[in-house]
Amino acid sequence: MEMPLPDQTVLARKAEIVALLRRVLPAGSVIDAPEETYAYECDALTAYRCPPLAVVLPETTEQVAAALKICHEQNVPVVPRGAGTSLAGGAMPTSDAVIIGIAKMNEVLETDYDNRIIRVQTGRTNLSVTGAVEENGFFYAPDPSSQLACAIAGNIAMNSGGAHCLKYGVTTNNLLGARLVTIEGDIIDVGGPYMDAGGLDLLALICGSEGQLGIVTEATLRILPKPEGARPILIGFDDNEVAGACVSDVIKAGILPVAIEFMDRICIRATEDFAGAGYPDCEALLIVEVEGSDAEIDAQLERISEIAQKHNPVELRQSQSAEESAKIWLGRKSAFGAMGQINDYMCLDGTIPVSQLPLVLRRISELSEEFGLKVGNVFHAGDGNMHPLILFDANKPGDLEKCEDLGAEILKLCVSVGGCLTGEHGVGVEKRELMTHQFSADDLDIQMAVKDVFDEKWLLNPAKVFPLSVSASRRGPQEVNR
Repeated sequence: MEMPLPDQTVLARKAEIVALLRRVLPAGSVIDAPEETYAYECDALTAYRCPPLAVVLPETTEQVAAALKICHEQNVPVVPRGAGTSLAGGAMPTSDAVIIGIAKMNEVLETDYDNRIIRVQTGRTNLSVTGAVEENGFFYAPDPSSQLACAIAGNIAMNSGGAHCLKYGVTTNNLLGARLVTIEGDIIDVGGPYMDAGGLDLLALICGSEGQLGIVTEATLRILPKPEGARPILIGFDDNEVAGACVSDVIKAGILPVAIEFMDRICIRATEDFAGAGYPDCEALLIVEVEGSDAEIDAQLERISEIAQKHNPVELRQSQSAEESAKIWLGRKSAFGAMGQINDYMCLDGTIPVSQLPLVLRRISELSEEFGLKVGNVFHAGDGNMHPLILFDANKPGDLEKCEDLGAEILKLCVSVGGCLTGEHGVGVEKRELMTHQFSADDLDIQMAVKDVFDEKWLLNPAKVFPLSVSASRRGPQEVNR
């Protein structure tokens, strides 16, 4: 994986830059000791690491603005960081970059139950947003698998989704307003506590921009009343493609479950050993959850059962209690941790039309055989957000490179069937060089022209998202570290 070589003039001025940052930030908010910066050398894409020049941990929006203004004036690259759970290298620094992390900014600023909104600092974790309102009967819908740890800032940067996004949408569908700090240190409020706020619709531009346009320090989020009830059904199949066809048929029938999750045999076995959720020993497993009154839930699950029966399931199990529901979800929520116990793996994030699930699952199996690496599949099947887990040995020379090559082929496959490179993990550095497979040269030029407006010097996450050869003229004359 290539990255630009660090700017030697910035490295030579480290002491000066750190001193300037310390003048505008509270004591203890600037970290520059080499042994302490190692904690920030990567995010959840741990295959590549590089300690930053320094780390800034501000406590207010104004402090973020002050730090960004100094970095802009000193021509120092900036890497925004939430909780560091990005799986695409979105928060990976270079040695000449200052990380600006918002972990200390985690307060609830306002709750308005009448208008169903909550305003928070974006260092707050995803799950704790629901935690702040659930006693009053509300919840925040987007629920990434990392919701216990991931920050709202990162959710906004990557437009995160989760198991329940089939019904409730991803972050962009639940984000009403944002406070953005530009690279020059200007503070901008975009959107607000209501739909269709006045002015340019920059909110949709900011959500999913991967820290390329500014740092979001506050967010106004939509909260929803808790549903009257919810219940899952577990369906086992002896074939991955058949399970994919069942998902497609459920969607085509006009049923809108709150979630449809898929797991294959590799993941089923790993989660059983790890969590003991009581899953059947089968090739593929679907967890389909519906919401509503008891009568509505019964009617929806009956229709789903009828559709599933046409595909000859090996097991069909409706939850009959809150305890059974929790156990059905236990394995799915434990899947990524369980897989990490048995192997090194790389988690991909391509998205495809639901109708293409059977074809894509078959091709992934074929590619797995071709490359000689096992692939486990666990993903949000309802909206086609694939999460293939490629298993490899990080200690075996050449295995990482083979894993990356297989991953590239799977992501190209997603694009070829009408999908895209990412659903919620972002492009970061992982998929950066694949962008030309989804976008034309003109498409990329338009996207980079937008970044030019917000970040003329290309200091914000400059080596991310766009292929290095494509963005080279904008980033300036930099050699590439191969």
